Amino acid sequence: MALKSTIYKANIQLSDMDRNYYDTINLTIAKHPSETDQRLMIRLVCFLLNAHQDLQFGKGISDEDEAAIWQKNYSDEIELWIELGQVDSKRIKKACSRAKQVILYTYGNDVWWPQVENKMAAFDNLSVKSFPKDICQQLEQIADRNMEMQCSIQDGQMWLTLNEKTLLIETQTLK
Repeated sequence: MALKSTIYKANIQLSDMDRNYYDTINLTIAKHPSETDQRLMIRLVCFLLNAHQDLQFGKGISDEDEAAIWQKNYSDEIELWIELGQVDSKRIKKACSRAKQVILYTYGNDVWWPQVENKMAAFDNLSVKSFPKDICQQLEQIADRNMEMQCSIQDGQMWLTLNEKTLLIETQTLK
C-alpha cells in the first residue's frame, strides 16, 4: 500500500511591494511522502515570491512532466515554470523548451552549482537563485500543519512571520 500525502494548510496575508501584488492566500499543500518539511517550506516560500492569481502547485516531485510550481495562461501555455533543488540539466532543458520563463531555486548544497553552471548557461529563459542553509533550517523548524502567516516583500527581501517568529529571507542570484 502506497504512503499518502500529508496535508498542510496555510493562510497568508501577502504584501509584495516590489510587484504591487497584495492578496490573502489560502493554500492547501500536499506534502509528498518523500518530501521533507524543509522542501515543503521552501516550496511555499517560492510560491509567495512569485505569487500570481494563476500560480499553482504542480505534481513536480511525482510527475516529471509537471513543475513543482507553475503558472499557465488561459491558452494553457506555461508562462512560468519553477523547480526546486538540484535539478539535472535534462529536466531544465525540458522546462525551458516548454515555458516562457523558468526559475530554479536551489538550497542546501554549495557543491552542485559549480558542476552544472556551464550547462545551465545555455538556457536564456532560466534564472537560478539560491537559499542560504541557515534560512532553510529555520524554515524547517517553523513548519506546521496549520499555518497563519504574514509575508511582506520589498527591495528583494521577504519578511515572513509565523508563530510569532519573523524570518528575513533573501536569495542569492546565481544566474
